[in-house]
Amino acid sequence: QVQLVESGGGLVQTGGSLRLSCAASGNIFSISAMGWYRQAPGKERELVVLAFSSGGTTNYADSVKGRFTISRDNAKNTVYLQMNSLKPEDTAVYYCNAAIGTLDSGTYSFDDYWGQGTQVTVSS
Repeated sequence: QVQLVESGGGLVQTGGSLRLSCAASGNIFSISAMGWYRQAPGKERELVVLAFSSGGTTNYADSVKGRFTISRDNAKNTVYLQMNSLKPEDTAVYYCNAAIGTLDSGTYSFDDYWGQGTQVTVSS
C-alpha cells in the first residue's frame, strides 16, 4: 500500500553533483523518518543520512558530512539528497528508506519501507 519511488541517479565525474528524490505514496498516516542508504558492490548496505520528523534531527554518515544535504517536503512526502563534491567511493546503489505509519480500517500499523534503488556512479 505504500510505495517509495526514487529518481535522480546517474553518472557524474569526480567533484560533480547529483540530486536524488524519493516520493512516498499510498495510505500514509504519518512518517517518523526518511533517509538514504547505499550499497556498493561487494559491501553491506550502509546509512548515508536519516532525517527524523520529531525535532528535525538528522544523522549523517561521517563520510558524507559537509558534502551531502538532506531535505524534506513534508506536504509532498518527499525527501531529497543533494550530493556535492562527489568521489568515486560514493559509487553505489542508493536506496530511499522511510519509517511510515498507516491507518487502515481503524488499524494502525508501523513499518519500514524501501525504494527500488537508484544507481550513482562517480567516474575518476
